[in-house]
Amino acid sequence: MKKQLFTCLLGLAVSATALSQTKPYELEREMPVFLDQLKKELTYPLAWGNSDITNFAQWRQTAREAVLDAMLAPPPYTTDYQMEVIGEEKRDGYTAKKIRFNLTGYSRVTAYMLVPDGKGPFPAIVLLHDHGGHYTIGKEKMIRPFGVSDEVMADADAWAKQCYGGQYAGDYLAKNGYVVISTDALFWGDRGRKEGADGSKYADVAGNFIMLGRNLSAFMNYEDMYTVDFFATLPEVDAERIGCMGFSMGAYRAWMLSALSDKVRVGTAVCWMVTTDCQLSWEYGKEHGGFANSLPGIRRYLDYPHIASIACPKPMFFLNGRYDKLFPVPGVEDAFREMQEVWKSQSAGEKLRTEIWDMPHDCGPKVQKAMLDFFNRWL
Repeated sequence: MKKQLFTCLLGLAVSATALSQTKPYELEREMPVFLDQLKKELTYPLAWGNSDITNFAQWRQTAREAVLDAMLAPPPYTTDYQMEVIGEEKRDGYTAKKIRFNLTGYSRVTAYMLVPDGKGPFPAIVLLHDHGGHYTIGKEKMIRPFGVSDEVMADADAWAKQCYGGQYAGDYLAKNGYVVISTDALFWGDRGRKEGADGSKYADVAGNFIMLGRNLSAFMNYEDMYTVDFFATLPEVDAERIGCMGFSMGAYRAWMLSALSDKVRVGTAVCWMVTTDCQLSWEYGKEHGGFANSLPGIRRYLDYPHIASIACPKPMFFLNGRYDKLFPVPGVEDAFREMQEVWKSQSAGEKLRTEIWDMPHDCGPKVQKAMLDFFNRWL
């Protein structure tokens, strides 16, 4: 009895000692102190090469279903677009149109579309705008607006100068023979808050969507797929030659769209690719997009490059900057290697272009020229 009591007291003493050595917190820099333990549990069992599925077409379907499951319930799909043209402006070699259409069963949206001069149908590009912590405009980041207030015009021009070297990507592509379209994601531009743009409210909105059984980030991806479906119905568009392009959050949207929509034949993504292992680390920091790039639960199965690999064997161009503070080079290189192995495994290595340029987080004219060259080759 005395021995048992001594053992019990010894155990309590050890426990007390262990507790006394525990830090008085469990979160540090917005991450759990057991971060490294959590990451070791991320084995990505559904990634190509990890999965026991050996037929690539079957793997693509299974992996895509896992992503869609993590995206939760979609907005209601519609083909009753009721498109209307509400404004036009002739530009050098193309016409700018402001249109409205029913994007989902919930939302009627305004978009910009640029149509080259001449006889179509034309190869087509869906342009996906960035995040930038800048919510007052969305589609206007990609296509020069018209028929707007001086304030919106100045806002768009300033953003184009800051992130795109003063050159609107959409207008550049239209001058070179592509019909393009761009819409606002929820929370940006015309689809923002009644009370006005306020980035601090994004997490609240995302949380409310989760409580409603939906995912705000996924709504963006679903709506991008719906935009492609709408775009493919237009007479100006060659439905067999549709690509997509985006910068920053737009790049995330571009490879997600390429992975999820078979109507997209070519994708280009500028400055958004990394591994979770690098992104969420004590050395490099945290995920910067917040809920804008968050699909709860998908990390049980797939990491970013694994999801992007669902696009294989499509032609894809991933470009990141060596001095991009949001995406550390080691994580970018690891992600690129993951994807290169997938494309090579399907004898499609020449269709995947992954590059790191000596540049910051940027999508200026030189980058846009590289994207155009890629589209010209594959579309």
